[in-house]
Amino acid sequence: MRKKLLLIGATTGYQTRAFAEAAERLGFDLLLATDRCHVLEDPWGDRALPLRFEDPEGAARAIAENVRVDGIVAVGDRPAYLAALAAERMGIRYNSPDSVQACRNKFIARARFRDAGLLVPNFQRFEKAGQGAGRRSGDLPHTNIEFPCVLKPLGLSASRGVIRANNTEEFVAAFRRIETLLESPDIQKLHEELDRFIQVEDFIPGRELALEGILTNGSLRVFAIFDKPDPLDGPYFEETIYVTPSREAPETQQAIVRTCEKALQALGLSHGPIHAEMRVNSKGVWMLEVAARPIGGLCARVLPGLEELILRHAAGEDVSNIKLLEGAAGVMMIPIPREGIYIGVVGVEQAQARVEEVIITAKEGQKLVPLPEGNSYLGFIFAHGKSAGEVEQALRSAHECLSFELATALPVI
Repeated sequence: MRKKLLLIGATTGYQTRAFAEAAERLGFDLLLATDRCHVLEDPWGDRALPLRFEDPEGAARAIAENVRVDGIVAVGDRPAYLAALAAERMGIRYNSPDSVQACRNKFIARARFRDAGLLVPNFQRFEKAGQGAGRRSGDLPHTNIEFPCVLKPLGLSASRGVIRANNTEEFVAAFRRIETLLESPDIQKLHEELDRFIQVEDFIPGRELALEGILTNGSLRVFAIFDKPDPLDGPYFEETIYVTPSREAPETQQAIVRTCEKALQALGLSHGPIHAEMRVNSKGVWMLEVAARPIGGLCARVLPGLEELILRHAAGEDVSNIKLLEGAAGVMMIPIPREGIYIGVVGVEQAQARVEEVIITAKEGQKLVPLPEGNSYLGFIFAHGKSAGEVEQALRSAHECLSFELATALPVI
């Protein structure tokens, strides 16, 4: 019989389409559950189950009452929590809701890493100004801060809202800037308890890496360890290049895997894809965070066949012998240089000649906002080669060919 799986994700998204295409190739039936309006009748023509992501318990109940599937896959942090709640109700193997929620809360994750004996920076959290905070807007919490430090919202991902501060003046500016971000409509509409808090922790110097893998009954299989060759020292932490295989020493890579396994156990994760971020310096491996989902957006293309493997794993198939990558590969997330309205780009053909693929995702007329407030990129560049160094050079060379035109965005009065 054909396997039937549920995919929980945003209404639109590159990964949603990639998983749908992968399911078709595998001969699986894939039902979508998305955060679309429940009043409109199938506006996208994909027969998706409409969910209210701001009501996770209600969404999980709707899934359990309306769906019968063999497995669940989630794209994104919030969908992963909904998937965990639904899987628990339906008796489907998946991570527990508590473990997924711990991944999404930087304060809880830090505490669990610390309690497991992992390296963690000094950290503390503060409630942003507003109702229940005990502070007026414009005031700041009274606390002893060591510099340099990093301020970050508890619940946002992809480095959104993450700012380094080297002194008191920068700390004040960063704290207020994050407070303003957390009051923006796109965040407020989600009604997340996490978005009331800002975490402050010591800055961790060192090289940043990422690990992509999958858990089967608590056992980790590593697909790739990615180097992030650009220094990520602030004031913002915009990721640009991922390259694999890692050029770290074998013993360092082994330490990364061991540390990641301990972090997964500390969080309580047990079954499904994971994406982990860490820093390495002379003291060892410092876990930054773990997400109970695969690498996001178009970046998944850097590991061809990832979606098919995840679907097969969710369906209960043995995927232990499937290899995703031969040789070296990398992706560049093309950064937004400044705020503005996207007009166009030149040099795509020249860039394309140097790499495997160039995809410009920005749309004409779209307002672009860089980090720390923004959460998007101009596009993506993909390359494969014989070595990580060759791939990195190809990505940088292709990026140099591109010239983007942005018009100044006029203020709204």
